[in-house]
Amino acid sequence: MSAPVQERNLLDNRAFSAFVRSRWYPTVFQVPVAAVFGFVAYELLTGPSAAHDNAGTALMWVLWWPLVPITFLLLGRFWCAVCPFATLSDLVQRLVGVNRPAPRFLKAYGIWLIDAFFIAITWADHVWGIVESPWGSGMLLLLLTTAVVVSGAFFQRRTFCRYLCFLGGLSGNYARAGMVQLRTDPDICSTCTSKAACFNGTETTAPCPLFSFPRTMDSMANCNLCLSCVKSCPHDAIQLTVRPPAKELWLVGRARIEESFLAMAIMGIVLIQNLTMLGVWQDLLDWLQVHTGITSYPVIFTLAFAVAVAAPVALLAAASWAAAPASRESVRQNFARFGYALIPLDVAAHVAHNLFHLLAEGRSVLFTVGRVFGGSGEGSSAVVGTGTIQVLQYVLLAAGAALSVYTARRIAVARHGETRRARDVATPVIAIVLLFAVVNAVLFALPMAHRM
Repeated sequence: MSAPVQERNLLDNRAFSAFVRSRWYPTVFQVPVAAVFGFVAYELLTGPSAAHDNAGTALMWVLWWPLVPITFLLLGRFWCAVCPFATLSDLVQRLVGVNRPAPRFLKAYGIWLIDAFFIAITWADHVWGIVESPWGSGMLLLLLTTAVVVSGAFFQRRTFCRYLCFLGGLSGNYARAGMVQLRTDPDICSTCTSKAACFNGTETTAPCPLFSFPRTMDSMANCNLCLSCVKSCPHDAIQLTVRPPAKELWLVGRARIEESFLAMAIMGIVLIQNLTMLGVWQDLLDWLQVHTGITSYPVIFTLAFAVAVAAPVALLAAASWAAAPASRESVRQNFARFGYALIPLDVAAHVAHNLFHLLAEGRSVLFTVGRVFGGSGEGSSAVVGTGTIQVLQYVLLAAGAALSVYTARRIAVARHGETRRARDVATPVIAIVLLFAVVNAVLFALPMAHRM
């Protein structure tokens, strides 16, 4: 048997290492991102009221929102290092921060709050049309800005980003499947006398913004690759490597049920997002109105949304129950552990859904931004044809499903070895992975409505 391939430490490259250790990183990315988001907010609040004509809507929902999940897969939570809200939080802390510790209830239940916020914002989008309304999108940004300012004024580091940000929760889950890994050399760390400079910072470098201690870190869920720890470590004990997608999910350390719940909720949200953008959705609304007498869209959508979110959770619970006799573990333990296996399919389905908006409407970004600066671009908003988009969606879906199946098997083998028991434990989870893949494939085959 050949020896395992040694992952190369990217920090061994002198040019790269010098750049990320310099004062320019990550500032060189934060400044332009903040400028663009400032422009987006201005356009949303003062620009055209029609989403079709608003540059802020195009930049936010047609360009940024489809691209950001891809960055989670390639670079983990790097977006969180350059996010303008994080930059604003740092600024507020320097100016007026009282630096109180994050409340205990946030540390204990922050992920559940993130789950709730993510579900609530998605629900509100459909009920109140946030995406289709420039003003609504602008109000969402203002609400987030207010929360960030309050959190930065009272609490340490990036408490909002770690314990309250709905996008942070999504990125944390997806970053587990990401291809970048930060770890330390345990032999060097065991003899370190720098008083945890990598966590606490130094006179010239900031502490870890997301409260992660590199020495004990076994997940990328709460690392935003700001690399302050690299700058502050006096012994060069930190390594930054490229790893296979989803590798972290194969050997889950402390499995948390709230993280698995979020993975299943995201699956349901992607499904309902797909469904509501199809022509068949209006047919379903008409059918429900005729047979139930309910004419209120918020009521109908709320019921459909609750079913869509609850169904994947219930299916994973059923699979966990079916696996319990073979695993000799509780349904709760199986649910917490195998929910991570669905994350690759989550990422694939999410990116595939957003790919339609990016490629079918991408040129609208050029048209709307161009008009702000005196241009008059018109024409088809499509970057490529519908057939090409569907092929790409199916390729992504197949890759995500295959990786989720493989991850489910690896999780079972890690617990039970290469045995029949491992196969019996993984089989129910693999079955729901394939079910979700098929359902998504059917939805992607139908014509989808545009955002712009």
